[in-house]
Amino acid sequence: MGEDQVAEQVTDNFQDWLRDRVPERGLRPKAAALLEVLLSQPRRASFGAAAELAQLAGVNVATVTRTAQALGFAGWPALQQELRARYLSSLSAPQVAAEHSGAGSPSSRSLRRDLDSLALLNRRLDEGVLRTIAEAVAAAGRTVIVADGSYAAVGMALAHNARLAGYPVAAVTSGDAELANSVAAIGPGDVLIAISFWRLYESTVLAANEARARGVRVFALTDAASPALANAAEEVVMVPAEGVAFFPSLTAGMAVAQALVTQLATVDPARTAASIETAEGMWSKFGLLHRRPTPPAPVDQHDDEPGAGP
Repeated sequence: MGEDQVAEQVTDNFQDWLRDRVPERGLRPKAAALLEVLLSQPRRASFGAAAELAQLAGVNVATVTRTAQALGFAGWPALQQELRARYLSSLSAPQVAAEHSGAGSPSSRSLRRDLDSLALLNRRLDEGVLRTIAEAVAAAGRTVIVADGSYAAVGMALAHNARLAGYPVAAVTSGDAELANSVAAIGPGDVLIAISFWRLYESTVLAANEARARGVRVFALTDAASPALANAAEEVVMVPAEGVAFFPSLTAGMAVAQALVTQLATVDPARTAASIETAEGMWSKFGLLHRRPTPPAPVDQHDDEPGAGP
């Protein structure tokens, strides 16, 4: 598929999103020229270097940076990350795979991409947002995590560890009936976390908006902040999810889930410690573990007496 054909498919998405970010005062002529390049050539905007796009627009690289900042981003890399996420979300799975074909071992390219994504996440993640989400979960009567498709794994891991930390968290990962029942059961004082990468599920958008209408605090973990989801969310955590095959990478998403539950465990350490101790005791009763922790040796009362010892 040629770039012109792809551009026809993604034009509305890019135009709506990018034009909505233009400040009310408008852009200067050079920045406006660059914006037209971004709108008309989404693939180049998603993968090209700043110098290449500057040349296409007839501007310098500094204008690329200033334009990104005018559109509300820290710089060109941050803008390009979301451009690429939106571009890839518009493609079918075979088209995504074709975009990532290249030289070298696929496994090595995948590992390098994940390392780059983790580095990007580390630079841009707002720890304050994770703290806000963790405190909301800790204060909630219940928390529902909505995650479907392959990234259901991120939701299940987050819910599992949050329960171990002592909080009533459940992941809904399949079935519209289960999701509908879960949303019907939550209200003010509860939390919903929507997790969605690549292509957004309609059921996730509906659940987030219904929950918000019911007075639930809504948060989102995603790679492209679709207005349909972002407008329902109190906070949006942007997570790089680009892979090198036809499916998104879950590596950065899992890292965010791990960081979030680690933050959650510090909100009420006594509660978390008691919960883990209770779970540990139950694991022992059920004989779940092949290698069981060795219980501490009993302390001899006489060991503490003066002169006691071998």
